Amino acid sequence: MKESLREQKKLETRDRIRRAAAQLFTQRGYGAATMRQIAARAHVGLGTLFNYAEDKRDLVFLIFNEELNAITDVALAAPRPGQSLVEKLLAVFRVHYGWLATKPALARILLQELTFYSSGKQAATFHGIRKRLIDGLEALVAAAQKAGEVHRREKPGVIARHIFFVYSASLRWWIAAPKPDPEKGVAELRRMLRLQFDGLRKKG
Repeated sequence: MKESLREQKKLETRDRIRRAAAQLFTQRGYGAATMRQIAARAHVGLGTLFNYAEDKRDLVFLIFNEELNAITDVALAAPRPGQSLVEKLLAVFRVHYGWLATKPALARILLQELTFYSSGKQAATFHGIRKRLIDGLEALVAAAQKAGEVHRREKPGVIARHIFFVYSASLRWWIAAPKPDPEKGVAELRRMLRLQFDGLRKKG
């Protein structure tokens, strides 16, 4: 019983820290908000805050990781039988666009801070989620190769990474808009993926 109460208290503290960081990053901006301010807003000591995140960058991923994990589950379940590979990929990515559109200010911070994010208390969780997404893309590509929809001259893992890179760059371009519209973002990504799959070969 004591152990379950202790775990419940940890979860409540973690949730308060997540909410406080999200509020202050949104209200004051990522650069202006301080760890001390976040600790005060969460009603925890500064030492307690550092038990959950090493720095502000780590806090960004503390805010997002739990939701991102759940969203990734939804996204990977979105493709339907009978869809083309491009439409299956867009079904996956549409879920992420719709989710990030509900919190554009925080999403911009996330996309800004994830470059070279390799250390921190939240890093392993984030990279595990990202790997799961890329593995899901690889499975879609492998199935399309088996069905003869795309060629087999390249490994599905390499194609999946290429797709992920196009998606990541398109997402950054889209989220920079003052009011990012998820449907416009998906439409633009569709164009990028069509270009990727059709290639730039001159038709005869």
